[in-house]
Amino acid sequence: MRTYIGRQQAVSAEDFAELALGTPVELWLGVEGESDEERAARLDAARDILAEHPEMPDDLVRIAAEVVEAHPELFDVIPLVRFAGRRRSVRKGAAA
Repeated sequence: MRTYIGRQQAVSAEDFAELALGTPVELWLGVEGESDEERAARLDAARDILAEHPEMPDDLVRIAAEVVEAHPELFDVIPLVRFAGRRRSVRKGAAA
């Protein structure tokens, strides 16, 4: 199964995230070993993007939810099984 964002094919989870965000993932997550100056510049750029596109956080959450639902294998997500055991009864009153 092939996944496309616009006209671009997403081959990996990283591709999918970058195409969905419209920016490199590293802009938001950073990179290992970045200097304080690099981090400050990255955060400034991210703030500028969010200021120009205030709807972006809501769109990103929606996109992320859709991706996880449609392709859980990309994230090694497994559904959690709720234990259907008995609940303990709560006793009311003071202990003697």
